[in-house]
Amino acid sequence: MIYKIFLAIHYCFYIYMTMIVVRCLLTWFPNINWESPLFNGLRSATDLYLDLFKKFIPPVGMFDLSPMVAMIALIFLERVCYYVLAYGLALMGVLR
Repeated sequence: MIYKIFLAIHYCFYIYMTMIVVRCLLTWFPNINWESPLFNGLRSATDLYLDLFKKFIPPVGMFDLSPMVAMIALIFLERVCYYVLAYGLALMGVLR
């Protein structure tokens, strides 16, 4: 049961990071209609998070490094979630 909780957390972060990668790759194609429901949903789901980093990290030449920093922050946040969950379960006596 506990394994399934950790796995669900992992899949949530993995799916969101995959969405960020797909969003970044799609910016290389100028003919994409961002108003279609699929692409608009992808853009609205990822840009809210990516815009937090774009405010503080300027582009280097023509490269925007903020998605890489955003993904590193997501990996760090995933590890923090694991630690907090494991520590909380250990305090409750579920994990030893």
